[in-house]
Amino acid sequence: MMYATVRLDGSVVVARVDRDAGLAWPLALDPGEAALGVAALARRAAEGQAAPAERDAVPLASLALLAPVPRPARNIFCVGKNYHEHAEEFARSGFDSSAAAGAVPKAPIIFSKVPESVIGPGETIRINASVSMAVDYEAELAVIIGRGGRGISRDRALDHVWGYTIVNDVTARDLQGRHSQWLIGKSQDTFCPMGPFAVTADSLDLADTAITCEVNGEPRQASNTKLLIFDVPTLIATLSAGITLMPGDVIATGTPAGVGIGFDPPRYLKPGDVVRVTVGGIGTLENPVGAA
Repeated sequence: MMYATVRLDGSVVVARVDRDAGLAWPLALDPGEAALGVAALARRAAEGQAAPAERDAVPLASLALLAPVPRPARNIFCVGKNYHEHAEEFARSGFDSSAAAGAVPKAPIIFSKVPESVIGPGETIRINASVSMAVDYEAELAVIIGRGGRGISRDRALDHVWGYTIVNDVTARDLQGRHSQWLIGKSQDTFCPMGPFAVTADSLDLADTAITCEVNGEPRQASNTKLLIFDVPTLIATLSAGITLMPGDVIATGTPAGVGIGFDPPRYLKPGDVVRVTVGGIGTLENPVGAA
């Protein structure tokens, strides 16, 4: 099943989507639940509640798409250096504070992005030239947690997944290198485009899902989730070993090779660019780049 969080008649609404038919069925959620986006569905599923009723279909094209989880309740969990070729290109870049331990990590590298960095499809990634002019793109598959928990075993981890969406983990590379910890460089306003859709866990094959990124129509990244160093069950088990995961939590699983910093010279984003991230079975997340 595919869902979207949208704006309809001035209100935030969650809707089931049939992309091929071009239709969306708004769900009967109260405004407080709807404001959570698809996280509301994850919470309902975790609590064993019935799925909300569907209202009459409306044309999908008539709706303004928002981020599936417009404002996550907690920081987005993110994973660094989780594809072999990207780990190598990042280690060569000079901005990798973890490179001394080896290009390929021995355990997942976890950091986070603040919820306020989230924007939806079509919204502008803002570059503040007084803060950073080394702004990069990172195409990623993101996990949306359904049933929460602590100490989740790897073999039961996928039972805790509600679904998946797309994230562009936009990064200020100079800030990432300067501060060693990555939160500032990753959490600038507008640095977490998300969407356009979310799909339930049974809709995606983690063992074989393509992920690509284009900048101004030029292919930059092309890989597959089967090439993750640490797979989704490992990430969930790692995070939950001492952190209680909550329904609606978002985990960005890492980006493949081909980011701007991997080129010589680096090819950073600039105002006027358009970034398109595509994940098979979910769709394409497109965002323009502009000045702050």
